[in-house]
Amino acid sequence: MRRDQTKSISAIQPATVGYQAKMRIPCAVLGIRTEGDALVGVDFLPANASILAPCDDFTRTVCEQVAAYLRDPDFILDVPLRLSATAHQSKVWQALRTIPRGSALTYGALAQQLASSPRAVGGACGDNPIPLFIPCHRVVAKNGFGGFMHHANGAPLNIKEWLLHHEGWQP
Repeated sequence: MRRDQTKSISAIQPATVGYQAKMRIPCAVLGIRTEGDALVGVDFLPANASILAPCDDFTRTVCEQVAAYLRDPDFILDVPLRLSATAHQSKVWQALRTIPRGSALTYGALAQQLASSPRAVGGACGDNPIPLFIPCHRVVAKNGFGGFMHHANGAPLNIKEWLLHHEGWQP
């Protein structure tokens, strides 16, 4: 990842976020937030961010599952999630979890399935607080990757591209 891309990742993450773990992955550092025995947030941080060992057993389980997914994209990420969402976001996020690894849907196709609009689906994807576990990267534009984390270019798109290629998706 280039230095200019690292800056654009850090600009989208709040400086006051407390993480229970930060682990290095090939395309970034993953900031993991848990509350009790539930995952509440996953943030992509700059690749040069410091790492942080898991602070408890549940967070260790989350990190172990991410590591298993990185070794084998067929690994199913499955930990309890705690989400705060609108009805529309919940509907989109549930649909995202049904898109198989190695596949992608366009914003328009997913919107049609959900009787929504592509823009509303894109907004819900961008608001997803738990990427990887809710695979919003599997929704693409009809002519390219689309956006990721409310960004249309830069480091977030490079992360989305890495995730899709890791999972074997071919445009």
